[in-house]
Amino acid sequence: MIGIIPAIDIIGGKCVRLTKGDYSTAKSYSDNPSDMAISFRDAGLKKLHIVDLDGAKASSPQNLAVLESIKSATDMEIEWGGGIKDRQSLEAVLSCGASQAICGSIAVTDSEEFTAWLHDYGPERIILGADARNGRIATHGWMNETETTVVDLIAAYVPYGLKRVICTDISKDGMLQGPSFGLYAALKERFPALMVTASGGIGGMEDILKLDEMGIDSVIVGKALYEGKISLREISGYCNGRCQGNR
Repeated sequence: MIGIIPAIDIIGGKCVRLTKGDYSTAKSYSDNPSDMAISFRDAGLKKLHIVDLDGAKASSPQNLAVLESIKSATDMEIEWGGGIKDRQSLEAVLSCGASQAICGSIAVTDSEEFTAWLHDYGPERIILGADARNGRIATHGWMNETETTVVDLIAAYVPYGLKRVICTDISKDGMLQGPSFGLYAALKERFPALMVTASGGIGGMEDILKLDEMGIDSVIVGKALYEGKISLREISGYCNGRCQGNR
């Protein structure tokens, strides 16, 4: 069954959400991301998706103290993205408590280095972040658009052992109007062995149920939780009844 992963995006040490990746739309939901993480853990969720938005802009992690605090407070499995542009940053993120590192920009700008990371750290610890606008990959905190398509980016690394990809349709992010079902169906059909995580646009439990029926491996839920479109009780009940914990 589909794994449900709550999202925490961080700016200035605070828990925020953006709309369509636009930093000017940032809305703060908590001054203490650790408290937010604890609420997710207490609801029975096992994994967190955390993005260092400051790091994405600065091209190096900026909120590692928050990562350490959340890991210490919850001991949850954490996938962390934002600013991982070199090996030093990657090692810092992993040593501060992340179970997996989400790498996007480096996979576009330096394929040789990203391939080396897959080999050296293992595909269980390296997740490809394929964030797209109009089907084209966007990098550096979604500020730079490229000519590379989602399918082409993923296809480039499957031969090197890539196992996990988080795909975000930026146009859907924070809109609460449903994810890009067609995109995820196409990715799962093209790459059936790949663990595909859907991100962006979740507006209610019905979206999660549909993704589950499609065979999508996991889904990231952010704004829908913070805006009360989905309750932790609903997610907890769903996971207890069907998921038996996140993947």
